[in-house]
Amino acid sequence: MLYDIATLKLRLFTAGAAATAVDAWCRAPESRGTLLGCWSSDIGDLNELLVLRGYPDLEALMAERQRVLMAADPYGCAAHLVHLQLDSYAPFPGLPDVQPGEAGPVYEIRTYELRTGGLQPTLAAWAAALPERTKVSPCTIALYALDGTPRITHIWPSRTLDERSKARADAVKAGVWPPKGGPDWLMPAMKSGIWLPTAVSPLR
Repeated sequence: MLYDIATLKLRLFTAGAAATAVDAWCRAPESRGTLLGCWSSDIGDLNELLVLRGYPDLEALMAERQRVLMAADPYGCAAHLVHLQLDSYAPFPGLPDVQPGEAGPVYEIRTYELRTGGLQPTLAAWAAALPERTKVSPCTIALYALDGTPRITHIWPSRTLDERSKARADAVKAGVWPPKGGPDWLMPAMKSGIWLPTAVSPLR
């Protein structure tokens, strides 16, 4: 499965209406993607929706990208939008497809830019570290970008902010995180936010 993430910067107090519109857009007969997550920003850049969708192949992903780009009312949110960003991703090798369900409701979503040539060693470092790291807390998915600046994005669910903080501390204390050698390939540009599921999100 391949994925895309749409980040919708919204006018004030329109997140609920925008989420409803996103759900309708993704359920339309011509949609080529499966809605997996629709979150509103809670800590970090505010007044944003983040939409995660899955695709069976690159052809479907590109067809849906074209649909969005050519639409006069993308995601049904033209009346609410200030800015729209579209990013395409592949999963880290060996990870299972994202499955809807209740794992949150607190989701931390992080993006790291990579040094030149850093993707392959990053994938190897994560492959070695994730089996032990996910014993501490689950990872919804880890992705690498197919377009734009070389970067990775990973999504971690928790029941509470305190649980999230404890899991990170426990993983570091146990020596299972960060991946050995992984930080060597990261650029200083890093972004993290806390996101909460909207009413239409299959990931809860």
